[in-house]
Amino acid sequence: MFKKIFLFIAVSVSLSSCVSVYVPPTNTNKTTTNTNAQTKVAANFPEGFDGASKSRYEAGNINVSSGQWYLDNAVMGGAENDQKNGTKAIRMKEMAKVTMTFDCQTGIQQVRLKYGVYQLDKNSTFELWVSSNSGNSWRQVGSTVTATDKSLQDAVFNVTLQQASRIEIRKTDGSANRLNIDDISIITYGGGSSNNTSIPSPTPTPKPKPVDNGSTVASKDDHLTLGNPSNAASNASYSTNYLMVKEAFAMSYNKNKNIANWVAWHLSTAWKGDIDRQNDFRPDPSLPQNWYEVTPRDYTNTGFDKGHLCPSDDRDGVLEENQETFFMTNMTPQAPDHNRGIWKILEEYGRILTQQGNEVYIFAGTIGQGGTGANGFAKTIGKNDNITVPASLWKIIIVLPIGQNDAARINENTRIIAVNIPNDNSVGSDSWKKYRVSVDEIERLTGYDFLSNISPDIQVVIEARVDK
Repeated sequence: MFKKIFLFIAVSVSLSSCVSVYVPPTNTNKTTTNTNAQTKVAANFPEGFDGASKSRYEAGNINVSSGQWYLDNAVMGGAENDQKNGTKAIRMKEMAKVTMTFDCQTGIQQVRLKYGVYQLDKNSTFELWVSSNSGNSWRQVGSTVTATDKSLQDAVFNVTLQQASRIEIRKTDGSANRLNIDDISIITYGGGSSNNTSIPSPTPTPKPKPVDNGSTVASKDDHLTLGNPSNAASNASYSTNYLMVKEAFAMSYNKNKNIANWVAWHLSTAWKGDIDRQNDFRPDPSLPQNWYEVTPRDYTNTGFDKGHLCPSDDRDGVLEENQETFFMTNMTPQAPDHNRGIWKILEEYGRILTQQGNEVYIFAGTIGQGGTGANGFAKTIGKNDNITVPASLWKIIIVLPIGQNDAARINENTRIIAVNIPNDNSVGSDSWKKYRVSVDEIERLTGYDFLSNISPDIQVVIEARVDK
Protein backbone atom coordinates (compact mmCIF):
# COMPACT_ATOMS: atom_id res chain seq x y z
CA MET A 1 0.00 0.00 0.00
CA PHE A 2 1.12 3.56 -0.54
CA LYS A 3 -0.09 6.72 1.07
CA LYS A 4 0.71 9.17 -1.71
CA ILE A 5 0.09 7.92 -5.20
CA PHE A 6 2.08 9.47 -8.01
CA LEU A 7 0.56 9.27 -11.46
CA PHE A 8 2.19 10.96 -14.40
CA ILE A 9 2.08 9.55 -17.86
CA ALA A 10 4.91 10.22 -20.21
CA VAL A 11 3.62 9.61 -23.68
CA SER A 12 4.61 10.81 -27.10
CA VAL A 13 2.89 10.30 -30.36
CA SER A 14 3.89 9.97 -33.93
CA LEU A 15 0.41 9.67 -35.37
CA SER A 16 -0.36 6.34 -33.67
CA SER A 17 2.68 5.50 -31.52
CA CYS A 18 4.73 6.89 -28.64
CA VAL A 19 8.23 8.28 -29.30
CA SER A 20 10.55 8.08 -26.29
CA VAL A 21 13.57 9.78 -24.78
CA TYR A 22 15.82 8.34 -22.07
CA VAL A 23 14.95 8.77 -18.40
CA PRO A 24 16.66 7.11 -15.42
CA PRO A 25 14.56 4.62 -13.44
CA THR A 26 12.48 6.18 -10.69
CA ASN A 27 12.31 4.71 -7.21
CA THR A 28 8.78 4.45 -5.88
CA ASN A 29 7.23 2.83 -2.83
CA LYS A 30 5.56 0.27 -5.06
CA THR A 31 7.24 -2.99 -6.06
CA THR A 32 8.98 -2.63 -9.44
CA THR A 33 9.76 -5.47 -11.81
CA ASN A 34 13.48 -5.41 -12.59
CA THR A 35 14.32 -5.65 -16.28
CA ASN A 36 17.51 -5.02 -18.19
CA ALA A 37 15.74 -2.75 -20.63
CA GLN A 38 16.46 0.96 -20.43
CA THR A 39 13.52 3.20 -19.63
CA LYS A 40 12.44 6.20 -21.69
CA VAL A 41 9.85 8.89 -21.29
CA ALA A 42 7.39 9.31 -24.11
CA ALA A 43 7.72 12.58 -26.01
CA ASN A 44 5.13 15.36 -25.78
CA PHE A 45 4.50 14.47 -22.15
CA PRO A 46 3.49 15.22 -19.47
CA GLU A 47 0.18 15.79 -21.25
CA GLY A 48 -1.50 18.78 -19.62
CA PHE A 49 -4.48 19.02 -22.00
CA ASP A 50 -4.35 22.83 -21.90
CA GLY A 51 -4.96 23.10 -25.64
CA ALA A 52 -7.99 20.79 -25.69
CA SER A 53 -11.63 21.85 -25.85
CA LYS A 54 -14.62 19.69 -24.88
CA SER A 55 -17.57 21.24 -23.01
CA ARG A 56 -20.14 18.41 -22.96
CA TYR A 57 -20.05 15.08 -21.15
CA GLU A 58 -21.17 13.09 -24.19
CA ALA A 59 -18.46 10.70 -25.44
CA GLY A 60 -16.03 12.15 -27.97
CA ASN A 61 -12.38 12.55 -28.98
CA ILE A 62 -9.89 15.32 -28.27
CA ASN A 63 -6.63 15.89 -30.13
CA VAL A 64 -3.67 17.13 -28.09
CA SER A 65 0.12 17.11 -28.45
CA SER A 66 0.47 13.51 -27.24
CA GLY A 67 -2.19 12.18 -29.63
CA GLN A 68 -5.91 11.47 -29.66
CA TRP A 69 -7.80 10.67 -26.45
CA TYR A 70 -11.37 9.43 -26.06
CA LEU A 71 -13.39 11.02 -23.23
CA ASP A 72 -16.66 9.47 -22.05
CA ASN A 73 -18.57 11.33 -19.31
CA ALA A 74 -15.69 13.79 -19.14
CA VAL A 75 -15.01 17.35 -20.27
CA MET A 76 -12.08 19.75 -20.36
CA GLY A 77 -12.52 21.83 -17.22
CA GLY A 78 -11.14 25.34 -17.01
CA ALA A 79 -13.41 26.72 -14.28
CA GLU A 80 -12.31 28.22 -10.98
CA ASN A 81 -13.29 25.04 -9.13
CA ASP A 82 -11.31 22.68 -11.39
CA GLN A 83 -8.10 21.40 -9.84
CA LYS A 84 -5.56 22.01 -12.60
CA ASN A 85 -1.93 22.76 -13.32
CA GLY A 86 -2.24 25.34 -16.07
CA THR A 87 -5.46 26.44 -17.72
CA LYS A 88 -7.34 23.13 -17.98
CA ALA A 89 -7.68 19.62 -16.61
CA ILE A 90 -9.92 16.69 -17.44
CA ARG A 91 -13.10 16.74 -15.36
CA MET A 92 -14.74 13.30 -14.90
CA LYS A 93 -18.09 12.35 -13.35
CA GLU A 94 -20.14 9.19 -12.72
CA MET A 95 -18.48 6.17 -14.48
CA ALA A 96 -16.24 8.27 -16.73
CA LYS A 97 -13.42 6.91 -18.88
CA VAL A 98 -10.40 8.64 -20.39
CA THR A 99 -8.74 6.43 -23.01
CA MET A 100 -5.61 6.65 -25.18
CA THR A 101 -6.54 5.73 -28.74
CA PHE A 102 -2.92 5.02 -29.69
CA ASP A 103 -0.16 2.66 -28.48
CA CYS A 104 3.25 3.22 -26.99
CA GLN A 105 5.11 0.83 -29.27
CA THR A 106 8.03 0.16 -26.91
CA GLY A 107 5.77 -0.68 -23.97
CA ILE A 108 4.92 1.11 -20.72
CA GLN A 109 6.96 0.81 -17.56
CA GLN A 110 5.20 3.40 -15.44
CA VAL A 111 2.28 5.84 -15.53
CA ARG A 112 2.17 9.05 -13.50
CA LEU A 113 -0.53 11.69 -13.16
CA LYS A 114 -2.06 14.34 -10.94
CA TYR A 115 -5.59 14.16 -9.52
CA GLY A 116 -7.85 16.22 -7.28
CA VAL A 117 -11.45 16.52 -6.10
CA TYR A 118 -13.47 19.18 -7.92
CA GLN A 119 -13.79 22.00 -5.40
CA LEU A 120 -17.50 21.73 -4.51
CA ASP A 121 -17.71 17.92 -4.51
CA LYS A 122 -16.84 14.99 -2.27
CA ASN A 123 -14.50 12.00 -2.59
CA SER A 124 -14.13 9.99 -5.80
CA THR A 125 -12.32 6.79 -6.76
CA PHE A 126 -10.50 5.89 -9.95
CA GLU A 127 -8.35 3.14 -11.45
CA LEU A 128 -5.73 2.70 -14.15
CA TRP A 129 -6.33 0.03 -16.80
CA VAL A 130 -3.98 -1.08 -19.58
CA SER A 131 -4.35 -2.89 -22.90
CA SER A 132 -1.68 -4.62 -24.95
CA ASN A 133 -3.97 -5.57 -27.87
CA SER A 134 -5.01 -2.13 -29.18
CA GLY A 135 -7.86 -1.78 -26.73
CA ASN A 136 -9.63 -5.09 -27.42
CA SER A 137 -9.29 -6.12 -23.78
CA TRP A 138 -8.13 -4.41 -20.59
CA ARG A 139 -6.76 -5.26 -17.16
CA GLN A 140 -6.41 -3.16 -14.03
CA VAL A 141 -2.97 -2.11 -12.82
CA GLY A 142 -2.35 -1.33 -9.16
CA SER A 143 -4.96 -0.43 -6.56
CA THR A 144 -8.05 1.75 -6.70
CA VAL A 145 -7.16 5.33 -5.77
CA THR A 146 -9.44 7.37 -3.51
CA ALA A 147 -9.28 11.11 -4.20
CA THR A 148 -10.01 13.14 -1.06
CA ASP A 149 -8.01 16.38 -1.45
CA LYS A 150 -9.28 19.56 -3.11
CA SER A 151 -5.79 20.23 -4.46
CA LEU A 152 -3.73 18.25 -6.94
CA GLN A 153 -2.02 15.13 -5.63
CA ASP A 154 0.42 12.80 -7.40
CA ALA A 155 -0.06 9.13 -8.19
CA VAL A 156 2.12 6.47 -9.83
CA PHE A 157 1.36 3.03 -11.27
CA ASN A 158 3.99 0.44 -12.26
CA VAL A 159 2.78 -1.19 -15.47
CA THR A 160 5.83 -3.21 -16.73
CA LEU A 161 4.49 -4.11 -20.18
CA GLN A 162 7.28 -4.36 -22.77
CA GLN A 163 4.97 -4.69 -25.78
CA ALA A 164 2.89 -2.04 -27.52
CA SER A 165 0.38 -0.79 -24.92
CA ARG A 166 -2.12 1.94 -24.11
CA ILE A 167 -3.89 3.15 -20.95
CA GLU A 168 -7.36 4.05 -19.73
CA ILE A 169 -8.36 5.95 -16.57
CA ARG A 170 -11.71 4.89 -15.10
CA LYS A 171 -13.73 6.75 -12.49
CA THR A 172 -15.31 3.94 -10.48
CA ASP A 173 -17.58 5.39 -7.75
CA GLY A 174 -20.42 6.18 -10.17
CA SER A 175 -21.45 9.32 -8.27
CA ALA A 176 -22.08 12.82 -9.57
CA ASN A 177 -18.98 13.95 -7.63
CA ARG A 178 -16.42 15.26 -10.09
CA LEU A 179 -12.74 14.34 -10.33
CA ASN A 180 -9.94 16.25 -12.06
CA ILE A 181 -7.05 14.50 -13.84
CA ASP A 182 -4.04 16.43 -15.17
CA ASP A 183 -0.39 16.11 -16.26
CA ILE A 184 -0.39 12.51 -17.48
CA SER A 185 3.06 11.02 -18.28
CA ILE A 186 4.15 7.59 -19.52
CA ILE A 187 7.56 6.03 -19.00
CA THR A 188 8.29 3.45 -21.67
CA TYR A 189 10.86 0.75 -22.35
CA GLY A 190 13.46 1.01 -25.11
CA GLY A 191 16.96 0.07 -26.21
CA GLY A 192 19.29 3.00 -25.71
CA SER A 193 18.87 6.63 -26.60
CA SER A 194 21.03 9.59 -27.50
CA ASN A 195 18.60 12.02 -25.91
CA ASN A 196 19.17 12.25 -22.17
CA THR A 197 16.13 14.30 -21.27
CA SER A 198 15.02 13.11 -17.84
CA ILE A 199 11.95 13.53 -15.67
CA PRO A 200 12.56 14.04 -11.95
CA SER A 201 10.86 11.94 -9.36
CA PRO A 202 7.40 13.33 -8.63
CA THR A 203 6.96 15.42 -5.53
CA PRO A 204 3.68 16.16 -3.80
CA THR A 205 1.94 19.26 -5.06
CA PRO A 206 1.99 21.85 -2.27
CA LYS A 207 -1.36 22.86 -0.91
CA PRO A 208 -2.29 26.48 -1.66
CA LYS A 209 -1.32 28.96 1.00
CA PRO A 210 -4.13 30.65 2.89
CA VAL A 211 -5.24 33.90 1.30
CA ASP A 212 -5.10 37.06 3.36
CA ASN A 213 -8.51 37.93 4.79
CA GLY A 214 -8.13 41.36 3.26
CA SER A 215 -7.99 40.00 -0.28
CA THR A 216 -9.91 42.08 -2.80
CA VAL A 217 -9.96 39.34 -5.44
CA ALA A 218 -13.44 37.91 -5.91
CA SER A 219 -13.73 34.11 -5.78
CA LYS A 220 -16.30 31.34 -6.06
CA ASP A 221 -17.14 29.92 -2.65
CA ASP A 222 -19.11 27.01 -1.23
CA HIS A 223 -22.83 27.74 -1.34
CA LEU A 224 -23.36 26.28 2.15
CA THR A 225 -20.48 28.11 3.83
CA LEU A 226 -22.89 29.68 6.32
CA GLY A 227 -24.85 26.50 7.02
CA ASN A 228 -27.48 24.03 5.83
CA PRO A 229 -30.75 25.63 7.06
CA SER A 230 -32.87 22.47 7.23
CA ASN A 231 -30.11 19.88 7.70
CA ALA A 232 -31.03 18.46 4.31
CA ALA A 233 -29.31 15.21 3.33
CA SER A 234 -28.46 13.49 0.03
CA ASN A 235 -30.48 10.44 0.97
CA ALA A 236 -33.70 9.48 -0.82
CA SER A 237 -35.32 8.73 2.55
CA TYR A 238 -35.19 12.51 3.15
CA SER A 239 -37.96 12.87 0.58
CA THR A 240 -39.23 16.21 1.88
CA ASN A 241 -35.75 17.60 2.62
CA TYR A 242 -33.49 16.13 -0.07
CA LEU A 243 -30.11 17.83 -0.49
CA MET A 244 -28.91 18.47 -4.04
CA VAL A 245 -25.54 20.19 -4.54
CA LYS A 246 -24.76 21.43 -8.02
CA GLU A 247 -22.02 23.59 -9.41
CA ALA A 248 -24.35 26.60 -9.59
CA PHE A 249 -26.22 26.22 -6.28
CA ALA A 250 -27.32 23.90 -3.45
CA MET A 251 -30.93 23.12 -2.56
CA SER A 252 -33.37 21.24 -0.36
CA TYR A 253 -35.99 19.59 -2.58
CA ASN A 254 -39.44 18.43 -1.49
CA LYS A 255 -40.77 15.32 -3.26
CA ASN A 256 -44.30 15.87 -1.93
CA LYS A 257 -44.50 19.44 -3.24
CA ASN A 258 -42.30 18.93 -6.35
CA ILE A 259 -40.60 22.26 -5.69
CA ALA A 260 -37.59 23.31 -3.64
CA ASN A 261 -37.87 24.18 0.03
CA TRP A 262 -34.89 26.48 -0.40
CA VAL A 263 -32.01 27.18 -2.76
CA ALA A 264 -28.65 28.59 -1.60
CA TRP A 265 -25.90 30.15 -3.68
CA HIS A 266 -22.82 32.32 -3.39
CA LEU A 267 -22.57 35.36 -5.66
CA SER A 268 -19.55 37.49 -6.53
CA THR A 269 -18.16 38.93 -9.73
CA ALA A 270 -16.19 35.68 -10.13
CA TRP A 271 -19.46 33.98 -11.13
CA LYS A 272 -20.23 36.61 -13.77
CA GLY A 273 -19.45 36.63 -17.50
CA ASP A 274 -21.03 36.95 -20.92
CA ILE A 275 -22.61 33.53 -21.44
CA ASP A 276 -26.00 33.84 -23.15
CA ARG A 277 -29.12 32.88 -21.23
CA GLN A 278 -29.73 29.25 -22.26
CA ASN A 279 -33.53 29.01 -21.75
CA ASP A 280 -33.22 25.21 -21.80
CA PHE A 281 -35.86 24.43 -19.17
CA ARG A 282 -35.76 20.68 -18.55
CA PRO A 283 -36.35 17.93 -15.96
CA ASP A 284 -33.60 17.32 -13.44
CA PRO A 285 -32.06 13.86 -14.10
CA SER A 286 -30.30 13.79 -10.72
CA LEU A 287 -33.51 13.24 -8.74
CA PRO A 288 -33.73 9.80 -7.09
CA GLN A 289 -35.18 7.00 -9.18
CA ASN A 290 -39.00 6.89 -9.42
CA TRP A 291 -39.44 10.47 -8.17
CA TYR A 292 -41.70 12.60 -10.34
CA GLU A 293 -39.67 14.77 -12.71
CA VAL A 294 -41.39 18.11 -13.35
CA THR A 295 -41.31 19.18 -17.01
CA PRO A 296 -41.87 22.61 -18.61
CA ARG A 297 -45.26 21.38 -19.88
CA ASP A 298 -46.47 21.14 -16.29
CA TYR A 299 -46.53 24.96 -16.32
CA THR A 300 -48.28 25.39 -19.69
CA ASN A 301 -51.43 27.56 -19.52
CA THR A 302 -51.39 27.59 -15.72
CA GLY A 303 -51.10 31.35 -15.32
CA PHE A 304 -47.82 30.94 -13.40
CA ASP A 305 -44.25 31.52 -14.57
CA LYS A 306 -41.46 28.99 -14.23
CA GLY A 307 -39.87 31.19 -11.59
CA HIS A 308 -36.12 30.80 -10.97
CA LEU A 309 -35.01 30.66 -7.35
CA CYS A 310 -31.30 30.90 -8.29
CA PRO A 311 -31.51 33.30 -11.27
CA SER A 312 -29.92 32.70 -14.65
CA ASP A 313 -28.22 36.12 -14.58
CA ASP A 314 -26.31 35.17 -11.42
CA ARG A 315 -24.70 32.33 -13.38
CA ASP A 316 -23.55 33.66 -16.76
CA GLY A 317 -19.83 32.99 -16.34
CA VAL A 318 -19.79 29.31 -17.36
CA LEU A 319 -22.15 27.58 -19.79
CA GLU A 320 -22.73 24.55 -17.56
CA GLU A 321 -23.57 26.75 -14.57
CA ASN A 322 -26.15 28.71 -16.56
CA GLN A 323 -27.70 25.49 -17.85
CA GLU A 324 -28.08 24.20 -14.30
CA THR A 325 -30.29 27.15 -13.36
CA PHE A 326 -32.86 25.87 -15.90
CA PHE A 327 -33.40 22.53 -14.17
CA MET A 328 -37.07 22.36 -13.15
CA THR A 329 -36.00 21.65 -9.56
CA ASN A 330 -34.87 25.31 -9.46
CA MET A 331 -38.32 26.51 -10.59
CA THR A 332 -41.37 27.38 -8.54
CA PRO A 333 -44.86 28.43 -9.73
CA GLN A 334 -44.56 32.21 -9.51
CA ALA A 335 -47.15 34.89 -10.33
CA PRO A 336 -45.95 36.48 -13.61
CA ASP A 337 -45.96 40.12 -12.43
CA HIS A 338 -44.24 39.05 -9.21
CA ASN A 339 -41.52 37.20 -11.17
CA ARG A 340 -40.95 39.93 -13.77
CA GLY A 341 -41.32 42.89 -11.44
CA ILE A 342 -40.56 43.04 -7.73
CA TRP A 343 -38.57 39.76 -7.65
CA LYS A 344 -36.46 40.65 -10.70
CA ILE A 345 -35.58 44.04 -9.24
CA LEU A 346 -34.43 42.38 -6.00
CA GLU A 347 -32.29 39.94 -8.02
CA GLU A 348 -30.70 42.87 -9.83
CA TYR A 349 -29.99 44.59 -6.52
CA GLY A 350 -28.02 41.54 -5.35
CA ARG A 351 -25.81 41.82 -8.45
CA ILE A 352 -25.37 45.57 -7.89
CA LEU A 353 -24.02 44.80 -4.41
CA THR A 354 -21.27 42.64 -5.93
CA GLN A 355 -20.30 45.45 -8.31
CA GLN A 356 -19.79 47.67 -5.27
CA GLY A 357 -16.98 45.48 -3.88
CA ASN A 358 -19.09 42.92 -2.03
CA GLU A 359 -19.83 39.21 -2.22
CA VAL A 360 -23.18 37.88 -1.06
CA TYR A 361 -24.66 34.62 0.15
CA ILE A 362 -28.29 34.15 -0.84
CA PHE A 363 -31.02 31.82 0.39
CA ALA A 364 -34.38 31.81 -1.39
CA GLY A 365 -37.42 29.61 -0.90
CA THR A 366 -41.13 29.18 -0.49
CA ILE A 367 -43.75 29.22 2.27
CA GLY A 368 -47.27 27.87 2.41
CA GLN A 369 -49.69 26.94 -0.37
CA GLY A 370 -51.87 28.96 -2.71
CA GLY A 371 -50.98 31.92 -4.93
CA THR A 372 -52.68 34.21 -7.42
CA GLY A 373 -51.38 34.15 -10.97
CA ALA A 374 -52.63 35.38 -14.32
CA ASN A 375 -55.57 32.94 -14.22
CA GLY A 376 -56.51 33.60 -10.62
CA PHE A 377 -55.92 31.71 -7.39
CA ALA A 378 -54.53 28.14 -7.40
CA LYS A 379 -53.09 25.76 -4.84
CA THR A 380 -51.49 23.33 -7.29
CA ILE A 381 -50.58 23.12 -10.96
CA GLY A 382 -49.28 20.45 -13.33
CA LYS A 383 -50.78 17.74 -15.45
CA ASN A 384 -51.26 15.70 -12.27
CA ASP A 385 -52.00 18.70 -10.05
CA ASN A 386 -49.01 17.65 -7.96
CA ILE A 387 -46.89 20.84 -7.98
CA THR A 388 -47.53 23.11 -5.02
CA VAL A 389 -48.10 26.80 -5.70
CA PRO A 390 -46.46 28.64 -2.79
CA ALA A 391 -48.27 31.37 -0.84
CA SER A 392 -45.14 33.52 -0.68
CA LEU A 393 -41.51 33.60 -1.74
CA TRP A 394 -38.79 34.67 0.67
CA LYS A 395 -35.15 35.63 0.22
CA ILE A 396 -32.21 36.31 2.56
CA ILE A 397 -29.09 38.17 1.32
CA ILE A 398 -25.97 38.30 3.52
CA VAL A 399 -23.61 41.08 2.40
CA LEU A 400 -19.83 40.94 2.97
CA PRO A 401 -16.89 42.91 1.57
CA ILE A 402 -14.82 40.68 -0.73
CA GLY A 403 -12.47 38.51 1.32
CA GLN A 404 -11.74 35.01 2.58
CA ASN A 405 -12.88 32.94 5.57
CA ASP A 406 -16.36 34.36 5.12
CA ALA A 407 -18.13 32.66 8.02
CA ALA A 408 -15.51 33.99 10.43
CA ARG A 409 -15.90 37.54 9.09
CA ILE A 410 -19.60 37.89 9.87
CA ASN A 411 -20.14 40.13 12.90
CA GLU A 412 -22.85 42.16 14.62
CA ASN A 413 -22.61 44.86 11.95
CA THR A 414 -23.00 42.56 8.93
CA ARG A 415 -25.85 43.66 6.69
CA ILE A 416 -28.60 41.10 6.07
CA ILE A 417 -31.60 41.74 3.83
CA ALA A 418 -34.60 39.46 4.37
CA VAL A 419 -37.93 39.70 2.55
CA ASN A 420 -41.13 37.68 2.41
CA ILE A 421 -43.31 38.61 -0.58
CA PRO A 422 -46.81 37.23 -1.29
CA ASN A 423 -47.03 35.13 -4.47
CA ASP A 424 -49.61 37.42 -6.01
CA ASN A 425 -49.76 39.30 -9.32
CA SER A 426 -50.93 42.42 -7.47
CA VAL A 427 -47.53 43.03 -5.82
CA GLY A 428 -45.52 43.12 -9.05
CA SER A 429 -45.11 46.89 -9.11
CA ASP A 430 -44.40 47.22 -5.37
CA SER A 431 -40.96 47.94 -3.96
CA TRP A 432 -39.31 44.93 -2.38
CA LYS A 433 -38.31 47.17 0.53
CA LYS A 434 -41.96 47.16 1.61
CA TYR A 435 -41.69 43.44 2.45
CA ARG A 436 -38.51 43.45 4.54
CA VAL A 437 -38.62 41.28 7.65
CA SER A 438 -36.10 39.79 10.06
CA VAL A 439 -34.35 36.47 9.58
CA ASP A 440 -35.98 35.42 12.84
CA GLU A 441 -39.39 35.90 11.20
CA ILE A 442 -38.50 33.66 8.26
CA GLU A 443 -37.14 31.07 10.68
CA ARG A 444 -40.43 31.20 12.57
CA LEU A 445 -42.42 30.64 9.37
CA THR A 446 -40.22 27.89 7.96
CA GLY A 447 -38.71 26.13 10.97
CA TYR A 448 -35.22 26.50 9.45
CA ASP A 449 -32.03 27.60 11.20
CA PHE A 450 -30.12 30.07 9.03
CA LEU A 451 -26.47 31.02 9.60
CA SER A 452 -25.94 27.93 11.74
CA ASN A 453 -22.18 28.09 11.11
CA ILE A 454 -22.01 31.52 12.74
CA SER A 455 -21.51 32.19 16.44
CA PRO A 456 -24.88 32.03 18.28
CA ASP A 457 -24.09 35.34 20.00
CA ILE A 458 -23.79 37.03 16.61
CA GLN A 459 -26.87 35.27 15.24
CA VAL A 460 -29.01 36.66 18.06
CA VAL A 461 -28.13 40.21 17.03
CA ILE A 462 -28.21 40.12 13.23
CA GLU A 463 -31.16 37.72 12.80
CA ALA A 464 -33.44 39.93 14.90
CA ARG A 465 -32.68 43.09 12.90
CA VAL A 466 -34.81 44.29 9.97
CA ASP A 467 -32.73 45.90 7.22
CA LYS A 468 -33.13 49.68 6.89
